[in-house]
Amino acid sequence: MQPVDLIEGDSLVETDLLKKMEAEAHEFICRQDWCEHIDRQYLAYGVGGVVAVFFFQITPNAEDVDSCLWVVVGDLPPAYLVVDDCPTAADVLDGYCSLMMEWVEAVEAGESVDELIPVNASPTIENAEQLKGRLDFLRSRIIPMAVAR
Repeated sequence: MQPVDLIEGDSLVETDLLKKMEAEAHEFICRQDWCEHIDRQYLAYGVGGVVAVFFFQITPNAEDVDSCLWVVVGDLPPAYLVVDDCPTAADVLDGYCSLMMEWVEAVEAGESVDELIPVNASPTIENAEQLKGRLDFLRSRIIPMAVAR
């Protein structure tokens, strides 16, 4: 993992994209009511402009909130996952895909998404289809690269 102040991609363009994704992840976690302060932040895996996985150590403002979390951002809905369930960046992406696919399937079935992972998009068939396409891409192209790392 790279400390966020040392983010370096394969090119200047990718480095810039990863830094923008870091800012998005930082802003996302800061918007959570239970995050009092970010202590440390690392880039665990990233493909500039597509997806990035960040590891956060935070000071929570509630006892029932984990102090270490993963955050996924990119060309898809942002989300956080607990570290216990996902020890590696590849596991994070796989878990992310599974949780988001539950949302897609609920939307396709016309079911409620209220108890599922929050998605920053309306639960419409069009949004579900777009998200499903991105999840298929993550599973077929990105996760195998993350595993190989």
